[in-house]
Amino acid sequence: MTAMPTRTADQQRTQERARYDAYLAECPARQLLDRISDKWVSLLLNALADGPQRYSELHRTVAGVSQKMLTQTLRTLERDGLLTRTVTAAVPVRVDYALTPLGRSLLPVVAAVKDWAETHIEEVHAARRAYDA
Repeated sequence: MTAMPTRTADQQRTQERARYDAYLAECPARQLLDRISDKWVSLLLNALADGPQRYSELHRTVAGVSQKMLTQTLRTLERDGLLTRTVTAAVPVRVDYALTPLGRSLLPVVAAVKDWAETHIEEVHAARRAYDA
């Protein structure tokens, strides 16, 4: 019987992280990056930052999102564990969406990207005009 080398917890975490390399096409982390880089995901997560919202509130807050895309995105975020969907028996039925702790942990990243876009849009417009000239 051969002895297995003992690894520290830090070494095990490093090895686990090394299994995921988003530069590789088949990496599951790449699929997650694709998901969270979607504009509707970013906008919905930001919209839920201040607390739970109903479907109709989210539809009003995130201008331009179709009902189909809103429903699809909310389902995907729920499946990925980033938000919860709570149904309350009432007439009519009340459905609230809220960030989970996992979704909340992503919030600083998507909020920073949104803030960056709002802060630098004029510079980007200027660069586009210069490029197109």
